[in-house]
Order: sequence, then structure tokens, then C-alpha cells
Amino acid sequence: MEFPVIDPVAIAIGPLKVHWYGLMYMIGFAAAWWLGTVRAKAPNSGWTRDQVSDLVFYGAMGVILGGRLGYVFFYNFSKFLADPVWLFKVWDGGMSFHGGAIGVLVAFALFARKTDKRFFTVADFMVPMVPIGLATGRFGNFINAELWGRTSDVPWAMVFPTDPDRLPRHPSQLYECLLEGVVLFIVLWVYSAKPRPAGAVTGLFGVGYGAARTFVEFFREPDAHIGYLAGGWLTMGMLLSIPMIILGIAMMVWAYRTDDRQAMAKG
Repeated sequence: MEFPVIDPVAIAIGPLKVHWYGLMYMIGFAAAWWLGTVRAKAPNSGWTRDQVSDLVFYGAMGVILGGRLGYVFFYNFSKFLADPVWLFKVWDGGMSFHGGAIGVLVAFALFARKTDKRFFTVADFMVPMVPIGLATGRFGNFINAELWGRTSDVPWAMVFPTDPDRLPRHPSQLYECLLEGVVLFIVLWVYSAKPRPAGAVTGLFGVGYGAARTFVEFFREPDAHIGYLAGGWLTMGMLLSIPMIILGIAMMVWAYRTDDRQAMAKG
């Protein structure tokens, strides 16, 4: 199956060009804002429309700054050492989810401090909206014909124009769009619809994303300059995602145990 012909430029007005990849980020942030305002309207939500807008802005800065720093330090540190200025050449591409996740957590902490809210009050409110941005971002990767999968003979395998070998490969960007985006969003949105112990929703996000990303890494082609890290199967994506599963499980156990102790104390 040949990759569909898609112009990476969505809108071009003279010298001004808006790429689909950037547009996907904008759609993700807009969707997070809209969903956040919907939740904020619920009785006794503890959130205002302005707070949601500010939180999305903080989150966007965390995604962009953390994502870039994460890509540079996790995936291409040698290039940074050879050319430190490359860190600022964002037009050359290169964003890391795990770096973006760290950036978002820092943004949540700063926002919590500014608004005098607890960290997990902020994180548990916002993380159910995050998978929408992951879905749009991965679809942007697909449009750019980047981060494609390993070679395969499945009927839906695609030949990507950016692949110099012109081999049929898993469209792993779409797998990630579905699992890390659509499926994880549904799970988190339904789970967070009812009151949960502080930290439980954030913990479930870590488990869900880590599991989805680790699974898809078996179909995704490792970065060419990194390859496999150990045993011919471990990738950098797995190395960064497996700890998320462990930490997420630990957070959920801690959240429910803490909630049980508080309930017993009140009883």
C-alpha cells in the first residue's frame, strides 16, 4: 500500500506557511481547553473558565519546551554537544513525549503554586484531556510520513516516501494515535467522571500511556542513530515508558491506600 499523497503544508499565504503538524498541536490544545471548560461548568468543580485557559497555556509551554529539551537530551545529545545552538533550531524538528510529559508536570506544579491548588488537583483535572493532543500529534507524524514502523507484510503496511529503502512498513503512527490517543482518552474520561482519590487519575495515565507506548514500540522502527539498546528488542521508547507503568501503578496504590486511611480516620 502506497502512502497517500498529503501536502505537509495545510495553508500557504504568500511566504506564510502553516504545516499540518503545527496545526495538529493547535487542535490538541484547543480540544483540551474546550473539554476543560466543559468539566469546569460542573457544579462545585472548583475551576473557572479563566483558570482552565491559564492551565492550558502553562501546559502548552510545558509540552513545547519540555518536548524539545527531551528530544535533545534523550535522543540526540551527541548532536547537541557538537552544536549547542541546535537546541534552539526547532524548525529542524524533534520533539519527545517523555520530555514533554516532564515539562507538563513542571507546568502543573507552577500553576498549582500560583493558584494555591494542590498538585494532584491540577494534574488529575488536566491529564484526561492530554490523550487528545497525543492523538492529533501522532496523526501529524503520519501526515509528515515520519516515525514509521518496522517492515511488515500485513495488508495495511505502507510504503512511506521518506523511507529510502521503499519497504512496506507498519503505520505505527496510527497505532499510537489510536492507543495513546483515542483509547486512552476514553478510559481516562470515563474513569475521571466520578470522584477518585488524589493522584489516581494521574497514575492511571502513566500506566495507560506507558503500556500503549511499550506495546507499539514492538511495531515502530527505532531511531536510526540509536537503534536497539539491549538484546535486539529494547528501544529508547520502551526504556522511558516502562518506568511510567511502574510509577503509575505505585501512584494508584498510594492514592487508594491514602484515601482509605483518611476515610477510616473520618469514620
